This record gives sequence, structure tokens and C-alpha cells, in this order.
Amino acid sequence: MIQGQCHCGAVRYEVTGEATYNALCHCSDCRRHAGAPVVGWAAYPATALTVTGETRVYASSEHGRRHFCPECGTGLFYYNEVALPGMADIQSATFDDPEAHPPQLHVQFADHLAWMDGIGELPKFARYPGQEG
Repeated sequence: MIQGQCHCGAVRYEVTGEATYNALCHCSDCRRHAGAPVVGWAAYPATALTVTGETRVYASSEHGRRHFCPECGTGLFYYNEVALPGMADIQSATFDDPEAHPPQLHVQFADHLAWMDGIGELPKFARYPGQEG
């Protein structure tokens, strides 16, 4: 069983079984919703997900429905009965232990930002530049 929550803890969830996939999504819809260049997802059968607390639903596209915490705004779940029938996509960074579920593939890569190709070669700082001491 995997557990997770939103930033403030008002919404908690658990999911059972194995993920169909753990992916990084590059679509413009995910980018705009998250304000990030890529979003991590884990797809499970919708029946495997149990949610405690109330989410709000945003129709981000014709068939896409994004569930988020109305208190803190954390994006949690994505449903699309046309593209992913019967599935719940869970934002994997909201897992209590996201390190245990690394991405296995990229999806919607046709929409990726070109500058993501060299992202692993950028300088790395433990915190912020100039605050190494």
C-alpha cells in the first residue's frame, strides 16, 4: 500500500497494488497546471485509490479532470476517461515516500521543452547559489 497527501494534510490517500506505470509527463496541460516543466505521475486503477478529505475538481481539458486540495492547492489526481479509461493518475511527488517510486518512462514527450534535453548538466547547489557554507 502506498500513502500520500497534499501539502497541508487536509487530503490523504492510499493506493493498493502495482502502478501500471510511473512516468514524467511533458504535456503543456501538466506544465501549466503545475507551473513546472514536467510532472511525475503514477497510474493505478481508479478502484485502487481511497481518498480521505475533500478535493476540488478542475476540468483542465475536454476530457481531463484534475483533483486538487481546496485548502493548499496541491494537485493530486488526474482522470481522463478517454485517454486513460478506468485509471487514476496520481502525482507521484505527493507520495509519502516518492523515492520508492521513480519514473520509468516519459509521456507526451512530443510536447517537451527543448531546454529539458540538457537539464542534467546544469550546475547543482545543495540549497541556493552563494549559500554553500
